Amino acid sequence: MLILWLKAFHVVAVVTWFAGLFYLPRLLVYHAESSEPVTRERFKVMERRLLGMTNIGGALTLLLGIATLGAWQYAVPDYFRQAHWLHAKLALVLLLIVYHGVLTRLVRAFARDECHWTPRRLRVFNELPALLLIGIVILAVVKPF
Repeated sequence: MLILWLKAFHVVAVVTWFAGLFYLPRLLVYHAESSEPVTRERFKVMERRLLGMTNIGGALTLLLGIATLGAWQYAVPDYFRQAHWLHAKLALVLLLIVYHGVLTRLVRAFARDECHWTPRRLRVFNELPALLLIGIVILAVVKPF
């Protein structure tokens, strides 16, 4: 029963994390395209606040994911070793953590008016979490290997 509660809250945390990972790069695109100082300052505030929510969602996702994995390992001692799909999923999650780190650096660079990424490059960057999400969901639901 504990595993189900952990998984449920893990999914809620994932949704929170991805809300930020999807919307924050879009805000950066709009920020990069804006030229009015008042608008740019407003974007800085929005980006900072959204990054805070995204950080919380990411931290809770990782903590609840580790707790869920620990509960599975306790219930089925060879679970981690046998769940090859999980190894692939964790590799994609690691890429997502790297993406989050780059996103954090971008938000900080925009806050200092030092980011020189083009809106087009930011748009391409914005698509990466969707691709990772597709892979993670397929691995977690289908468990192909």
